[in-house]
Amino acid sequence: MRDHGKSQRAKTFAGYGDSFPCVVILVCDLDNNDLSTFVGQLNGILNACDPKPVTRFCLAIEEGEAWFLGDIPAIKMAYPKAVDAVLNSYENDSICGTWETLANAVYPGGSRALVAKGWQAAGAEKSTWAEKITPYMDVAKNASLSFNEFKVELEALAK
Repeated sequence: MRDHGKSQRAKTFAGYGDSFPCVVILVCDLDNNDLSTFVGQLNGILNACDPKPVTRFCLAIEEGEAWFLGDIPAIKMAYPKAVDAVLNSYENDSICGTWETLANAVYPGGSRALVAKGWQAAGAEKSTWAEKITPYMDVAKNASLSFNEFKVELEALAK
């Protein structure tokens, strides 16, 4: 996270705290950031707010695609020709090039072919994965620890 814009992000959070009662759930990728450092930075922004909104930070470890890879049967339903060897070699919530792993399993030519098309094509394909895989996901059986932490936060807030 870059330092510039930190005060703007704090103002945005503070705006939520000033308005009607709400909860802010920030879902983002951890990418290659150190978990404790990144959470410390997020808490620093939150702590600068007066008043502070009720906030939960839910981090996909390493990337959002980890949540899809936590449910291999859902991927197989959405992409019946997905490469089993790639899917079965994935270690849940590992820092390994997660989106590239999913691309290698489901995209013709894998991540190399997608990267060759540019970042816009990769972003569009990620949206397609979300649309195709999520209808099949079983939230009770997802093997991604970071997804399960997100689920726990939502369940706690719903009570």
